[in-house]
Amino acid sequence: MKINYMMEKKLSEYITMSKNIQIKENDKKIKIAILGSFTLKGLDECMRVKCSLKNTQYKSYIGNYNQYNQEILEENSELYKFDPDLTFLVIDTRSILGKIFDNPYSVSDEERKHIVEEKFDELRNIISVFQKNTRKKLVVFNFQIPSFSPNGIIENKSEFGFHKMVNELNNLLEKLGKEKSSLFVFDFNQFVLKHGQNNVFNYKQFFLGDIHISFDFIPYLAEDLMTYVKSSLGLNKKCIVLDLDNTLWGGVVGEDGFNGIELGHTPNGRAFVEFQKRLLGLWQQGIILAINSKNNFDDAIKVIKEHPNMILREEHFANIQINWNDKAINLKKITDEINIGTSSMVFFDDDKLNQERIKQEFPEILTVELSNDPSEYVKILEELNDFDVLHRTEEDAKRGKMYAQERKRNEFKNEVSDLNKFLEQLDITVKIENSNEFLIPRISQLTLKTNQFNLTTRRYQEEEIRKISDDNSFKVGCAQVSDKFGDNGITGVYIIKKNDDVWLLDTFLLSCRVMGRGVEDAVLSHILKDAKNNGVREFRAEFIPTEKNKPSENFLTDNGFTKKGDLWVFDLEKSIQSPTHLKIVK
Repeated sequence: MKINYMMEKKLSEYITMSKNIQIKENDKKIKIAILGSFTLKGLDECMRVKCSLKNTQYKSYIGNYNQYNQEILEENSELYKFDPDLTFLVIDTRSILGKIFDNPYSVSDEERKHIVEEKFDELRNIISVFQKNTRKKLVVFNFQIPSFSPNGIIENKSEFGFHKMVNELNNLLEKLGKEKSSLFVFDFNQFVLKHGQNNVFNYKQFFLGDIHISFDFIPYLAEDLMTYVKSSLGLNKKCIVLDLDNTLWGGVVGEDGFNGIELGHTPNGRAFVEFQKRLLGLWQQGIILAINSKNNFDDAIKVIKEHPNMILREEHFANIQINWNDKAINLKKITDEINIGTSSMVFFDDDKLNQERIKQEFPEILTVELSNDPSEYVKILEELNDFDVLHRTEEDAKRGKMYAQERKRNEFKNEVSDLNKFLEQLDITVKIENSNEFLIPRISQLTLKTNQFNLTTRRYQEEEIRKISDDNSFKVGCAQVSDKFGDNGITGVYIIKKNDDVWLLDTFLLSCRVMGRGVEDAVLSHILKDAKNNGVREFRAEFIPTEKNKPSENFLTDNGFTKKGDLWVFDLEKSIQSPTHLKIVK
């Protein structure tokens, strides 16, 4: 996949392309509703094309012009019949403020405060009704703060002026978004600041057809909104694979030497340092970093470990491939060793031939076109919206660190010839916890994205996990795994349906990064012992095979279950075996 994030196609091109989209059978599907207070011509077509480029079938509901109130408030409206997965609500500043937009200083400061409270109450009511009628995601645009003011240069002299009115509306909306898990606020004001009000807002188009966003910038808006689509479908990227020479530093270390590379002090050197700082920021948010470099290992690793201006150090990388092998071979090795799909990867390399090689071998990888000018690297990275997530758990934030710890585990494993000795020396601890408000986001997240070791691959949104956690006929639990190298976080989830003395294992999954260490066996033995202690007569389980969950195919059989019809049953009269190389705590 090759994308230039610096430039967008013209709207007319997207409209033409939208008419010729080929639907593929295996495409993901998403239903999107767009509601607005003004004309949004072309946004639907742009979203359709951009979804198709992500192998996603796009179905849309476009609300009638300035009818968002009626469509949301009417319980049986066409909006709810359409049942969108994701709804965008676009209300512009003029519409929300009404007449006061044109004459804000016709009333007092106190009256302006009252108007803001009144307008926000109206907006909050709309949002509440939407969330009552559907549990699906709602994205509300915040409000652009106009660059002009009738008060001119003394605007900031007012206690509660025009600009402060809009800013307060945005603050109240942001606060509401933090309170409601399925409500998200798109920073439209920041979008306008980024592109410039005089560019985004075109008076000629406004007078022509109440068009508040210039046709030229509809594609850019669609690209920003795709962040929500990609995050909803689990299409966000999780790993950045980096070259070294002329990517993380200037020059070729094998030719220029340790002291000859550009890193710090010079303009180009400062650009590489700034690029590394941005990468470190992503790592701190949970993005995995890896190295794929044709180089002499000793020369390159010395820079990483010892160069005074190096920002990224060895501990920041989950995998390091520094050798003279083909980059495609190295990349395959990276995916195998960190156990992550290639579709979750982004590839940064300054060499055009390497870019083409990876694009041909791994078209699903996002291969970024780096400019010849390193001063643009930061901008290119900032333009990528593939790393954003709708929710970030504690485990997400620690992911980069966890994978770097995993590299240390693998190095240790290679030093120990016997697998059993390796497992014994890891000092694994599995902590079992029942679902609670703090754990629900992570539990939901694991059900939505775990595919390999997942007996049923049932998906649960946060609201659904919250509901069944409060239901006494269910039991929802999770497992946190740690060892001598660090904390892997919450990596296992189980959901049990309880029907008197019969329990059914509805969901059982484990993150791929802790597979093969006996954790799955330990958690299952804990569940079975719990069932036995609660007087359960029969314990049942399901296995629903998919294309991806083959690693869990024999799990139930290996743990003493026998198949009866469509279900698997464990005889609780039998002894329940637990792995001895790890410790279970509650």
